[in-house]
Amino acid sequence: MNNFRSLKLLDFFQPIFRALNIDYPLMRKMVAMKLLMDQRRVPSILSQNMGKPKKAGNQFLKSLFIYVFYGLALVPFLFLGENYMFQISIMFGIMMFILMTTMISDFSSVLLDVRDKTILHTKPVSSRTISAAKLVHITIYLATITGAFILIPSAVMIAVQGIAYFLLFLAEVMLLILFILALTALTYIFILRFFSGEKLKDIINYVQIALSLGIVIGYQIVARVFDVVDLTFTYEFSWWHAFIPPMWFGAPFELLFNQQYTSVIIIFSLLAVAAPVLSIYVYYRLMPSFERNLQKLLEEETKNKRKKRLLSTFWEKLVCRSREERFFYRFSTLMLSRERDLKLKVYPTLGLAVIFPFVFLFNQLSFGTYEELVQGQSYLNIYWSNIIIGIVVYMLQFSNSYKGAWIFETTDMEDKSLFYSAALKGFLMTYYLPIFLTLSIIFTIVFSSRIIPDLLVVFLSTVLHTLIAYKVVNDGRIPFSKPFESVQQGGSSMKTFLLMIVAGIFAGIHYAITQLDFGVYVYLALLLIMTPLLWKIVFKEKATMKV
Repeated sequence: MNNFRSLKLLDFFQPIFRALNIDYPLMRKMVAMKLLMDQRRVPSILSQNMGKPKKAGNQFLKSLFIYVFYGLALVPFLFLGENYMFQISIMFGIMMFILMTTMISDFSSVLLDVRDKTILHTKPVSSRTISAAKLVHITIYLATITGAFILIPSAVMIAVQGIAYFLLFLAEVMLLILFILALTALTYIFILRFFSGEKLKDIINYVQIALSLGIVIGYQIVARVFDVVDLTFTYEFSWWHAFIPPMWFGAPFELLFNQQYTSVIIIFSLLAVAAPVLSIYVYYRLMPSFERNLQKLLEEETKNKRKKRLLSTFWEKLVCRSREERFFYRFSTLMLSRERDLKLKVYPTLGLAVIFPFVFLFNQLSFGTYEELVQGQSYLNIYWSNIIIGIVVYMLQFSNSYKGAWIFETTDMEDKSLFYSAALKGFLMTYYLPIFLTLSIIFTIVFSSRIIPDLLVVFLSTVLHTLIAYKVVNDGRIPFSKPFESVQQGGSSMKTFLLMIVAGIFAGIHYAITQLDFGVYVYLALLLIMTPLLWKIVFKEKATMKV
């Protein structure tokens, strides 16, 4: 158990741990046990790409090949000559997204683990040692993942930019790992200080949305920070650039290799070192408080349940025709709101649905004025939010509790199609409607109330799009009846891509209708008739769906 190479490397830092009042021998044994147990765990990046049963072997090591492939995305930026500020900012932006996504998806459960409390907290083990073991455990894995991620770029970097460039890059990568670890831990500490454990579990899901938004928004922001003049990237400082961490790590390269000794470059260079070190120190000081507050994860949230239940009852009576369908609608909404693995896989897509319409709006502003934008048909960019339809409808088949699907077969209902009808309505009301209402309010403020009929057309088109997605991806099984390990990436990716095109077709039809006098109102009337009619036709057969 003590033969891990990472533990032998850890021994060199033993004096530091002892200086921090951490029981190093005990911490080492705890880390060794965690590493041994982790050999059975399947990383999320690997499990999401597996359509076959799990095979024997260290699944984490197998997942590293995927990170090596991801690292190819960094290589093109190494050929930008001496535009260090631009190339390093982009590269570290990509790395921050990959590592933070991995941190949230794979290691939040480790950082927030409370299962060992019943064992370790009955022994003379300090909470500081327990927290240090968690931190070291995660650091070893993040360092290994980062090493795989930068393996190919590092080889290219040494050949193109030289060994000095690589050594500075490697030092900054180490600082980046510390910064990500501390930033994530401090975020959880803050949440646990002021909120309940249930709220923290929900916020972990929301962080997935934030990360998805961050990669899209970050790309837009970083790309606009630099101006291209004669194929050369020029940089002009603005105060808000100080809040973009990837730019901190680009500054030392400008300082050392381009001899840029401006105050901005010096401050950013200091931040690249000071921010990670300071954040780790703050986390170290708050370790005991963090361990105490982890107890909240064992608590159940009881407030506001009555209010949520009343709202759910209102919606189910509004959208469901029969008592049986209301029952399955209630079940579906509970699954969609409580199935955390489903939310972890779907929420990032929901985040893209929110941000994509605005990304394309901002891009259109680059080619015209705001007045031209408002007076045109740019509100049709809201159809970009519908790219999620195929993906989410496909994911409705899966659940961690799939073995419980046999209970559907115990009902005396002959019409099993009601199961999926209720599940689709649950998706539209639970996931899609909040996004659509948010976008509609903002778009109405920007484009005025003239687009309200168009927004109604978009919503009804979405319902038809959902029906099409159901017919394309459904294989006759009851919803939530498959394990996530059976997700087939090849076939499903093609189907969901084609369903994204369906959103474009609806947008094209809508645009063509706007060119006709009263075309939108005629189209709206047709959709009001067609949508409920087609829903009844699709689910009219007495289907016997298999589990």
